[in-house]
Amino acid sequence: MDSHVDHRSWLRAALAVFAVGWGANQFAPLLFLYRTDQGLSQSDVTAMFSVYIVGLLPTLLVAGRWSDRNGRRVLMRPVLVLSLVATVCMFFGPQDPLWLYAGRFLAGLASGAAFGAGSAWVRELSAGDPPGTGARRAAIALTGGFGLGGLVAGLIGQWMPAPMISPYVPHLVLGAVALVAAWNAADPYQPSGQTASSPLLPASAGRRRFLVGVAPWAWLVFGCASMSFAVLADLLGGDAWGVPTAYAGVMVGVTLGSGVLIQPVIRRLAETAPASRPPIVGLAAASLGMAAGAILAAATGLPGRALWLLPVAVLLGIGYGTLLVAGLVEVELQAGPRDHAGLVAVFYVIAYLGMGTPYALAELSRFGGPVPWIAAIAVVCALLIPLTARQLR
Repeated sequence: MDSHVDHRSWLRAALAVFAVGWGANQFAPLLFLYRTDQGLSQSDVTAMFSVYIVGLLPTLLVAGRWSDRNGRRVLMRPVLVLSLVATVCMFFGPQDPLWLYAGRFLAGLASGAAFGAGSAWVRELSAGDPPGTGARRAAIALTGGFGLGGLVAGLIGQWMPAPMISPYVPHLVLGAVALVAAWNAADPYQPSGQTASSPLLPASAGRRRFLVGVAPWAWLVFGCASMSFAVLADLLGGDAWGVPTAYAGVMVGVTLGSGVLIQPVIRRLAETAPASRPPIVGLAAASLGMAAGAILAAATGLPGRALWLLPVAVLLGIGYGTLLVAGLVEVELQAGPRDHAGLVAVFYVIAYLGMGTPYALAELSRFGGPVPWIAAIAVVCALLIPLTARQLR
């Protein structure tokens, strides 16, 4: 491994994570476009959006452990190539929707590997900086790629030629630059060389405090985010002044931007308040956001309805960011030093299951439309507040 680490080396690793995050979410604002221009159904486009997690979940659990034995850079090289291959698949989407499924699945595979090993790489290259700097850099790179990828794709898909192809061009450029920059970036991690395998699910994941106090709401992390920019933005896109794709892209930026901005506040709250306070705040924001979203989806004649989604997106973004921090803080409290990484992986697996919310909602909407089911999620969020408070007190 590299003995000399340049103080700017972390930027190369962060660019790699940023590029994979960009590729993971560039599809999100294009759902309305694929429905209207390619004639795909709501179930089709939400299944494409959600098949991402089918690729992501197994690599999220396995890739981090593999990189612990073999190093970070050696894993991230093929991951960056895979992220580019996923985007190339999306280019053929107008010819056959199966290419879109393939692209989304491969983007999930790349993301599952990059988010664990790539984030660890950024943290390790930030070792000489103040505590928490590396984790913050990794989180900003990941969420920044997620948010900007969706925002830029929405704007390009709205106003550039070939709207089902051109939104993917920026990622090809960014991904190629990241691949070159990260290929020989420093990797200070020294694998232990141990071959003994730890259990896939750590013992702490089976304890009541996690099973009852965290697992029931962890899916709402990305459930809140995807509800905002993949469900509500799509439902209200027809009222968005003739620019539904740009509108969806802006909602990606607003939702994830709100989630990033609230995280430092919640970290400070977690340091001073009882353990149950952060998740209760997140669940309250999620419940209010879901309830307001259900009202908007039902109010088809409301003047300026599309504009009212902005404060709702902020609420759901706060729910996303707050529950993400609350879960990671609680996992740190519950896990021992030997199973911390394993419990973080389990938490993220449940959190990313929330990205299946748009597909589940599309299927359930066959029975009474989407509004009752969005309202039902709002009620579930509210009911989880006393359960969580009792379990984490």
